[in-house]
Amino acid sequence: QVQLVESGGGLVQAGGSLRLSCAASGRTFSNYVMGWFRQAPGKEREFVATIAKSGSFTYYADSVKGRFSISRDNAKNTVYLQMNSLKPEDTAAYYCAAAPSVVTGSRPHEYNYWGQGTQVTVSS
Repeated sequence: QVQLVESGGGLVQAGGSLRLSCAASGRTFSNYVMGWFRQAPGKEREFVATIAKSGSFTYYADSVKGRFSISRDNAKNTVYLQMNSLKPEDTAAYYCAAAPSVVTGSRPHEYNYWGQGTQVTVSS
Protein backbone atom coordinates (compact mmCIF):
# COMPACT_ATOMS: atom_id res chain seq x y z
CA GLN A 1 0.00 0.00 0.00
CA VAL A 2 1.03 3.56 -0.74
CA GLN A 3 -0.63 6.42 1.08
CA LEU A 4 -0.69 9.81 -0.65
CA VAL A 5 -1.59 13.13 0.94
CA GLU A 6 -1.86 16.30 -1.14
CA SER A 7 -1.52 19.82 0.20
CA GLY A 8 -1.02 23.35 -1.05
CA GLY A 9 -4.33 24.07 -2.74
CA GLY A 10 -6.26 27.26 -2.23
CA LEU A 11 -7.80 30.34 -3.79
CA VAL A 12 -5.63 32.44 -6.11
CA GLN A 13 -6.23 35.18 -8.63
CA ALA A 14 -5.72 34.59 -12.33
CA GLY A 15 -2.07 34.96 -13.20
CA GLY A 16 -0.95 33.82 -9.79
CA SER A 17 0.96 30.75 -8.67
CA LEU A 18 0.53 27.80 -6.35
CA ARG A 19 2.74 24.87 -5.42
CA LEU A 20 1.07 21.58 -4.65
CA SER A 21 2.81 18.87 -2.66
CA CYS A 22 2.03 15.18 -2.37
CA ALA A 23 3.65 13.26 0.47
CA ALA A 24 3.89 9.51 0.09
CA SER A 25 4.30 6.80 2.70
CA GLY A 26 4.10 3.05 2.97
CA ARG A 27 6.42 1.82 0.24
CA THR A 28 9.69 2.87 -1.39
CA PHE A 29 8.74 6.11 -3.09
CA SER A 30 11.43 5.89 -5.77
CA ASN A 31 9.83 2.68 -7.08
CA TYR A 32 6.78 4.58 -8.31
CA VAL A 33 5.93 6.72 -11.27
CA MET A 34 3.99 9.72 -10.01
CA GLY A 35 1.26 11.68 -11.71
CA TRP A 36 -0.99 14.66 -11.15
CA PHE A 37 -4.59 14.72 -12.35
CA ARG A 38 -7.43 17.16 -11.87
CA GLN A 39 -11.20 17.00 -11.89
CA ALA A 40 -13.64 19.87 -12.20
CA PRO A 41 -17.30 19.49 -11.17
CA GLY A 42 -19.26 17.57 -13.78
CA LYS A 43 -16.15 16.66 -15.75
CA GLU A 44 -13.98 13.58 -16.07
CA ARG A 45 -10.66 13.28 -14.33
CA GLU A 46 -8.02 14.91 -16.52
CA PHE A 47 -4.31 14.23 -16.84
CA VAL A 48 -1.99 17.08 -15.84
CA ALA A 49 1.58 15.77 -15.58
CA THR A 50 3.67 12.71 -14.83
CA ILE A 51 7.24 12.11 -13.72
CA ALA A 52 9.47 9.06 -13.96
CA LYS A 53 10.77 7.23 -10.91
CA SER A 54 14.14 8.96 -11.03
CA GLY A 55 12.70 12.30 -12.11
CA SER A 56 14.61 12.13 -15.37
CA PHE A 57 11.50 12.25 -17.56
CA THR A 58 8.40 14.40 -17.37
CA TYR A 59 5.34 14.71 -19.56
CA TYR A 60 2.59 17.32 -19.53
CA ALA A 61 -0.89 17.86 -20.86
CA ASP A 62 -0.93 20.46 -23.62
CA SER A 63 -3.23 22.64 -21.53
CA VAL A 64 -0.57 23.15 -18.85
CA LYS A 65 2.67 22.86 -20.82
CA GLY A 66 4.92 25.84 -20.18
CA ARG A 67 2.94 26.91 -17.09
CA PHE A 68 3.13 23.90 -14.76
CA SER A 69 6.20 21.96 -13.63
CA ILE A 70 6.29 18.57 -11.93
CA SER A 71 9.23 17.52 -9.79
CA ARG A 72 10.02 15.01 -7.07
CA ASP A 73 12.33 14.65 -4.10
CA ASN A 74 12.85 10.96 -3.48
CA ALA A 75 14.71 11.66 -0.24
CA LYS A 76 11.58 13.42 1.08
CA ASN A 77 9.07 11.01 -0.52
CA THR A 78 7.33 13.99 -2.08
CA VAL A 79 6.18 15.03 -5.54
CA TYR A 80 5.42 18.65 -6.37
CA LEU A 81 3.39 20.53 -8.93
CA GLN A 82 4.43 24.13 -9.44
CA MET A 83 1.61 26.00 -11.13
CA ASN A 84 2.28 29.41 -12.65
CA SER A 85 0.17 31.78 -14.76
CA LEU A 86 -2.97 30.19 -13.41
CA LYS A 87 -6.21 30.57 -15.32
CA PRO A 88 -9.83 30.21 -14.16
CA GLU A 89 -10.08 27.03 -16.23
CA ASP A 90 -7.42 25.48 -13.99
CA THR A 91 -9.99 25.42 -11.19
CA ALA A 92 -10.41 21.81 -10.07
CA ALA A 93 -9.62 19.29 -7.39
CA TYR A 94 -6.04 18.12 -7.94
CA TYR A 95 -5.03 14.55 -7.20
CA CYS A 96 -1.65 12.86 -7.10
CA ALA A 97 -1.34 9.23 -8.06
CA ALA A 98 1.31 6.50 -7.96
CA ALA A 99 2.02 3.48 -10.12
CA PRO A 100 4.85 0.92 -10.17
CA SER A 101 4.85 1.19 -13.95
CA VAL A 102 2.89 2.93 -16.69
CA VAL A 103 2.54 2.78 -20.45
CA THR A 104 1.69 6.39 -21.17
CA GLY A 105 1.31 7.80 -17.67
CA SER A 106 -1.58 9.95 -18.85
CA ARG A 107 -4.53 7.68 -18.16
CA PRO A 108 -6.10 7.39 -14.69
CA HIS A 109 -6.50 3.60 -14.89
CA GLU A 110 -2.72 3.18 -15.11
CA TYR A 111 -2.35 4.31 -11.49
CA ASN A 112 -2.88 2.11 -8.47
CA TYR A 113 -2.89 4.62 -5.63
CA TRP A 114 -4.57 8.00 -5.24
CA GLY A 115 -4.61 10.82 -2.75
CA GLN A 116 -7.75 12.50 -1.44
CA GLY A 117 -7.26 15.62 -3.51
CA THR A 118 -6.68 19.31 -2.84
CA GLN A 119 -8.90 22.07 -4.21
CA VAL A 120 -7.48 24.80 -6.45
CA THR A 121 -9.72 27.74 -7.27
CA VAL A 122 -8.60 30.47 -9.65
CA SER A 123 -10.65 33.64 -9.67
CA SER A 124 -10.88 35.93 -12.68
